[in-house]
Amino acid sequence: MTAGDADPKSQGKEETQMRKIIPALATIMLVGLPTLASAEAAAAGGGSGDLKSLAIALGAAFAIGIGALGGALGQGKAAAAALEGIARNPGAAGKITTPMIIGLALIESLVIYSLIVALLMVFKL
Repeated sequence: MTAGDADPKSQGKEETQMRKIIPALATIMLVGLPTLASAEAAAAGGGSGDLKSLAIALGAAFAIGIGALGGALGQGKAAAAALEGIARNPGAAGKITTPMIIGLALIESLVIYSLIVALLMVFKL
């Protein structure tokens, strides 16, 4: 068996593993690099103010990240449920669409609220 004749199942497993590893490495780099930079600044005489600003920045990043994730999951579930309801009863499309749009707007307002909280945390530096 040559390198070009690899088993398609094993290639699929490798692709799945890579799809899991890449976001994990990206997260480690995004969280780890500011920590290293803060440690270097503290070693250079930056003091504890840099650690406080790092904590605020990480808190803001997690606030907006969790808010966006929750909003995206909620909007996806709301849209899926509405489309399933319309598929089951096409005559009720008008009655389903309006409450769905109102619900999506309220979900989006919560995401915007998390953005405002994150911005307040950052500008409080």
